[in-house]
Amino acid sequence: MAQQTELEAPPSRTAPSETHSAPAVPPVREKFFRSRPYAKPIMIVIIVLLLVGGFFAYRYFTSYESTDDAQIDGHLMPISARIPGYVIRVNVDDNQYVQKGAVLAEIDPRDYQIAVEKAQADLSDAQATAQSLRINVPIINVNTASQVSASQADVENAQAGISASQQEYDAAQAQLVQAQANDAKAQSDLARYKQLVEKQEISQQLYDTAVAQASVTRAAVSAAKSSAAAAEQEVHQARAKLLQAQANLRSSQTGPQQVAQTRARAQSAQAAVQQKQAALDQAQLNLQYTKITAPVDGVVTKNAEVGMNVQAGQQLFNVVPLNDVWVTANFKETQLKHMQVRQRAEVKVDANGRTYKAHVDSIAGSSGARLSLLPPENATGNYVKVVQRIPVKLVFDPGENSDHLLRLGMSCEPKVFVK
Repeated sequence: MAQQTELEAPPSRTAPSETHSAPAVPPVREKFFRSRPYAKPIMIVIIVLLLVGGFFAYRYFTSYESTDDAQIDGHLMPISARIPGYVIRVNVDDNQYVQKGAVLAEIDPRDYQIAVEKAQADLSDAQATAQSLRINVPIINVNTASQVSASQADVENAQAGISASQQEYDAAQAQLVQAQANDAKAQSDLARYKQLVEKQEISQQLYDTAVAQASVTRAAVSAAKSSAAAAEQEVHQARAKLLQAQANLRSSQTGPQQVAQTRARAQSAQAAVQQKQAALDQAQLNLQYTKITAPVDGVVTKNAEVGMNVQAGQQLFNVVPLNDVWVTANFKETQLKHMQVRQRAEVKVDANGRTYKAHVDSIAGSSGARLSLLPPENATGNYVKVVQRIPVKLVFDPGENSDHLLRLGMSCEPKVFVK
């Protein structure tokens, strides 16, 4: 019983009457602030700083869009042979930096040198032919003009000869008529004198004279006939000469056509000269193509070796111009809401840990999935919405890649400041 009394004694101290009558104890927080009066201002300052810091942190983290799906990109320039031939020299090794115009390889030039010499000879021959025909044009022009004039003069002379021959023929005919009249009179006189001499009414001498005169007139008739026949023949000859002169005139009148033909041949020869010149130019180009040169500055990768027989169009080298690289960043389509061209960007490259300044150059017109070999077809099967990625081209600011440390395919993490 004594133990039970002792155990029940403590609760009696906390009776309700005693609790309501005791003074209230201040809370611990009030004691903390009372004992440290500077704590409240410090906590207020800390809260304000946290709010301000949170505000600026929110502004910063929402001011850019970033992605780790990005890589360094650039031109990969394949260099191929433009002519077939045998490779006699390769002047570069893999990963060697070359400058624009450097000779990377050489093809045996002897065949092409011979082709150049042959083309030069053909050109010289064509030039000589064209020069000869050009000289012939004025000569033929003058000759044809002279022939036309001479033929016209021959025609006129022939016409005049016909007139003269006709007049001579007419005169011969008149002389024939006269001779025939004289002969007829002489023959009549001879007949009368014969009758008279038989009757011895005239002397024998007078009769002999009449006989002689009849013979003379008969001979004169024969001579006149011969002269008329000769004059007639001359008329025919004169007419034949006229026909010949007229034919020569018609032939000479084709002189303009002959001149035109010669001029056309000269033009054809000049065209042949141009053709041979083009062949020579092509041969000289082929000779130049025996030296394969770098089109730009960059790092070269070779696929050529000495002793190869290459064909036209066969790829022999690849050149990467390191001074013209950019970043291809595949942003999610939800990240492009505020992204625009010329916005500032930063690119952190994994290979060297450096951060480069850049800017947005362009945004692709299609997603990467649509440009793939087998683009997805949402119209077939069950459709599942997937956030697409759009390639964005970021170009480095001037001077950022002056050390040429970036290589195609390097991974990087770009940040594009959209606000």
